[in-house]
This record gives sequence, structure tokens and C-alpha cells, in this order.
Amino acid sequence: MALAIVYSRASFGIQAPLVTVETHLYPGVVGFNIVGLPEAAVKESRDRVRSALLNSHFEFPIRRIVVNLAPADLPKEGGRFDLPIALGILAASGQLPKENLAEYEFVGELSLTGDLRPIRGVLPVALAAYQAGRQLMIPIQNAQEAALVSQTTLFASTHILEICAHLTGKCPLTIFSSQIACGVKHYQDLADVKGQTHAKRALEIAATGQHSVLFIGPPGTGKTTLANCLPSILPDISDQEAIEIAAIASVSSNGFKAECWQQVPFRSPHHTSSSIALVGGGRPPKPGEISLAHRGVLFLDELPEFDRYTLESLREPLESGCITISRAAFQTVFPAQFQLIAAMNPCPCGYAGSAISECQCSGEQIKRYLKKISGPLLERIDMHIEVAQIAPHILIQDEKGECSKAVRQRVIMGRHCQLKRQNKCNSALSISEVENICKVQPNVKQLLYQVLSKFNLSARTYHRLIKVARTIADLTESEVITEKHIAETLNYRCLDRARMISL
Repeated sequence: MALAIVYSRASFGIQAPLVTVETHLYPGVVGFNIVGLPEAAVKESRDRVRSALLNSHFEFPIRRIVVNLAPADLPKEGGRFDLPIALGILAASGQLPKENLAEYEFVGELSLTGDLRPIRGVLPVALAAYQAGRQLMIPIQNAQEAALVSQTTLFASTHILEICAHLTGKCPLTIFSSQIACGVKHYQDLADVKGQTHAKRALEIAATGQHSVLFIGPPGTGKTTLANCLPSILPDISDQEAIEIAAIASVSSNGFKAECWQQVPFRSPHHTSSSIALVGGGRPPKPGEISLAHRGVLFLDELPEFDRYTLESLREPLESGCITISRAAFQTVFPAQFQLIAAMNPCPCGYAGSAISECQCSGEQIKRYLKKISGPLLERIDMHIEVAQIAPHILIQDEKGECSKAVRQRVIMGRHCQLKRQNKCNSALSISEVENICKVQPNVKQLLYQVLSKFNLSARTYHRLIKVARTIADLTESEVITEKHIAETLNYRCLDRARMISL
């Protein structure tokens, strides 16, 4: 029977669903059809495959050819199916044995000469092939990325003739094995920031508990520099986290870059970015900035300058740690466990409360400016930090502050306490876990009651306040939350105090 079955993988979000490439040759009017919901690039495979086979000195069957990409309701895009389609034609026409095809999965684009070209999103393919118990054949350009999944039996090739020689047993390929070295980390050091002791302490607490932070202050006070220093005090990511980050990068528009391997993601989109650029979307769906910042930091500078609709799209991901992109034809889920760091000026001109220049904004203008950030979004930001103007005598002194390396040691110690106690960071605690884990001294409850009454805080704000206090307690290796920890936490909620004063 002139029928051959070859296994491949599609790309759908960060998943790589199995695609069975069924090739049938039968008598009739000569033609070459591809069915199974192929998009334009897949339909064009007909011409690439025909030329690749002829230029590789194979016989192209003068028969009716039908290639079915199953399942039929899964959209297929890109040139990744060129190689499995070509192998299916060769197997169905008897030019290639069918016996061993079931042991492999194939992905790769073909040039007109038969050379293999790389595809995007090969890391999810390698993960899925390993889970399915099959060996994987890919273009050599994708091999280093796919080798990150060390359990996968991987073969890399430059030409379709090499793959055919392997499948016939004439010239077997060797299993590809490689190890990507960690990229050189160039992070800004906290020692470069003059003064700002209060903000540095807040950044240390945020790094320990993975809390979100909003820096508020005049221009030139170091808000952006402080945010850029955060990766330098974060603990190293695990191998599993590095694989997650690489898988998201692999399916993104820019693809995976080896120099970013095992580095904490730091994304800083411009304030003109659209909501789709931030949360993801498109057809096929691509991850946005919040997913590219997964397990890392998302820095939004000039927060009020972002479109309000764009900022509101951050609400659900900040709570759930993922983003679901729903459209009429598909639904895709991307992970988005990011740490939000934002910065803003206190008013439109930027100089409210500054000693450098007099503020030119009216009270009404300042209110309108601050209202660009909604209350529900502010509630989801754990810490609001005032970054004051640096005094001249501090700015000109040669002495540097504490370096990132020293702060990082304390962060690692505090993070270890959390992982040992609950196997997650404090910011990820659920409401029930907050009640069970964040124990407070009896006299602290009265203080909390006064705080809730005075500032009229919501339940969400209360739980986030308790989580930050628990992180401060971890940094002091305290078993319970004391009055001192609560008092320090309140210093990191400047917008709640300002709102109370305005009322």
C-alpha cells in the first residue's frame, strides 16, 4: 500500500502538539494536495519539497499525492513540516523503508537544494518528543537549543540526504550532545546608587519575597537605576526554571538566544507598547512581555504614560501567574509569573516635593495624573516607595554603598527560609496559607486593626501587607511577625498614607 506515516510537531503557544503526517500515493490525475488546516507557508511546502527531492536526486512520484496533517482541526503554520512531508513521500513511493519511521519525530524546513533550515520553537518539540518516547531529528542550527532537554535522543543534520542515509542504515548519524555555557551576567550594582537607603532596603525585601514595587519620585533620583539593579541581588534560577524561560523565548518572535541561558529575564517595554505587546496575542499567538519576563522582572518605567487599557490587562496575570489568550478559533495559556517593578513621577512635571525645581502643576492636575493608575491595579502592587532627591553632599562623596553581592547573600538566606517553610515565595501565598503561615503576635492584631481602620484598606491590601511583613521577619529569621515588622511594612505604603491625607 502506497501509504506512509511520519510523526512531527506543531507549535501552539508553548506547547508542541503531535501532528501525524499521512502521505498517500494513488493512480489518478497527477497532483499534490496538502490537507489538515494548513496555512499559506505550509501549502507552499509542495514546491519546496518537490524541488528539494529532485535536486537531491530522488524520483518525485508522477502520481496523485495527498498529504494529511492530523488532527485536521489544529492550525498548522510555518515550514516545519517540509522534512516530514518529504520523508513521507519517499517512504510511500518505496524509496525509503517505512519500518523505522515510527521511532522518530521530524521537524525542519527544506531549501530547494535539500538543505535543512532552522525552525522556531524547537525546545517545546524536544520536550514533547522525550515525553512521547521518540527520537528527534532536526536541523543542525536548532541542535544546541534542543539539547537543553538532555534526556531527548537527538539527531542533527544539514541535508535530507544525511537523514535518509541514517534511516536506511548506510551512514548512521551520531547522537547530538552539547552543553550551553551560562552567559556572562552584566548587572548594575547597588553600590553605584548613592544614598537612597530606604529604597535599597525596600528592593532587598522585594527581591526576597518576590514582591511587586512602585517607585515614586522626581526625575534623576535613581528610580530606573534601582530597578536595573534588582537582577544583581536575585538568587540564581534553577535548571527547571531556565528550561521554562528558554521554551517561552523559543516560540517568541526573537527566538532563543544561547547567551541568555540561565539568566534572570529583565524586560523593560516602552510606554507606547500596546496591550497585545504586553500580554501576548496575534495569529498564531505569541508570548508578550509579561510571559517573556516569566521567572524574572518586568520593569515599567513612566507607569502613568502607559495606556490605561494596557495597564489594566496586568490585573489578572499579577494574581494568577499566567495569561489566557482567548480568540474565536483558539485558546492559549502562557505562563507569566513575573515580578513587577514600576516607576513614576509624583506629578506631570515631575517636581512635586523636589528641592531642585518648583512644581508647576495644580492640585487638580496632580490628581488627574495619579488617577491614570487605577485603584485595583495599585492594590496589586505590594510596596509603594518614595524615592527622594539625593542631597548634594551625598552625591559628590567618593564612598560607595553596600554592594549587590552582600545584599544578595541576605536575599538568598531569606528566600531559603520561605522555600523550607512553604516551598514558594511569600508573594505567592494564598489567603488560606497567609492565615496558617503568617503568624502574628497578639499585640500586633490591635495595631493591624488600627491600620485597617485609619487607612480604610481592602482585604487584598491587608493580605499583601501581611506577606511583606512575613518577608521582613524572614530576613531577621523571626518565627512570628512582630510590631516592628508591621511598622516597617507601613513605611512601604506611601500611596495609602497620601490618599488618607487627601481625604
